Amino acid sequence: MNRILLILLLFSTGISGCTKSNVVVAQVKAQAVIDNKIIDDYLSAKGLTALRVDTTDVRYIIDTPGTGNVLFTNSTQVTVGYTGRLLTTGAVFAQTNNFHPTYVLGQVIRGWQLGIPKIKTGGTVTLFLPSRYAYGPYAQKDVNLPANAVLIFDIKLYNVAN
Repeated sequence: MNRILLILLLFSTGISGCTKSNVVVAQVKAQAVIDNKIIDDYLSAKGLTALRVDTTDVRYIIDTPGTGNVLFTNSTQVTVGYTGRLLTTGAVFAQTNNFHPTYVLGQVIRGWQLGIPKIKTGGTVTLFLPSRYAYGPYAQKDVNLPANAVLIFDIKLYNVAN
């Protein structure tokens, strides 16, 4: 009898775990539709044409392509200057000004990992990031970003080191 109860308990736990993960997947897909509409409406209103990174919904506009031969990997160090804005309000939440930090590409938000390799040293790119390629459903209170924030980054690539 105890064995049957244990099997039923394990089975019911497994089913509830699947249900929860299905709900999360549905929420992510629903947010993707919302984010994509926000970005599409913004680009349309501004008369901008942006390219799409591969099969993702990360959009970008190369302002200056940059020069040189650059190989990007997850361990590539990139030195950048940037301004980050909330797409819906235009509010700046991060800006480097004259300070140019260096990051390991594999340790930055996914939108940067996909977008920065579109330019070379000296290049500039504008990235339009759906929330899932930035901070997702996690509010960033220290910089006043709400959960599911759709972002714009203007990035200049100063240096690349492997």
